[in-house]
Amino acid sequence: MTNPAAVAADGLPDVAPRLRDLRRRRDLTLEAAAERAGLSPAHLSRLETGRRQPSLPMLLGLARIYGTTVAELLGESAPEREPIIRAGRKEPSSAFGWTYHRAGGPGRAMQALRLVVPYGSQGDLVRVHPGEEWLYVLHGRLRLALGDAVHELSPGDSAHFDSQTPHRIAAATREGAELLFVHTLLQSPDIHPHA
Repeated sequence: MTNPAAVAADGLPDVAPRLRDLRRRRDLTLEAAAERAGLSPAHLSRLETGRRQPSLPMLLGLARIYGTTVAELLGESAPEREPIIRAGRKEPSSAFGWTYHRAGGPGRAMQALRLVVPYGSQGDLVRVHPGEEWLYVLHGRLRLALGDAVHELSPGDSAHFDSQTPHRIAAATREGAELLFVHTLLQSPDIHPHA
């Protein structure tokens, strides 16, 4: 449960102290962690001091680097690994326009979220990181850029891709998009190792 005292003025949990503590526990310098996350050291410093709030893609990247989950970065923890996540049990969180609902348990290798992506939100942010992602469009249309290819997905469409492929997710319509989103730190084995 998030400590009310650790919630920033805009309603987001104050992840700054956790980001700093996790980096230090991993014996990473600010510069080394920033390079792995694809951020400048100054930007990571602003995140760690609370002068900037991280976006969901930033949280995903930092969680991977620090070997934890977005839920744990946000201060969510469960006393036990409950396999059932009941609707309405947890308040949704927001970061830079994206709204996300936890759809899986914290502290797992695979993280599941239900995301609401408004039109124009982070449409130009390109991410590259270890792991895999899977998404399934529930409502609206989604624009997914994978490398040089751009795909438009409608309700019922899904995508499963290697997160090391440069990728960008954006709502394709002004109504936004809602999707199920699963990511993992694990990489699938290369089925064509000598291709």
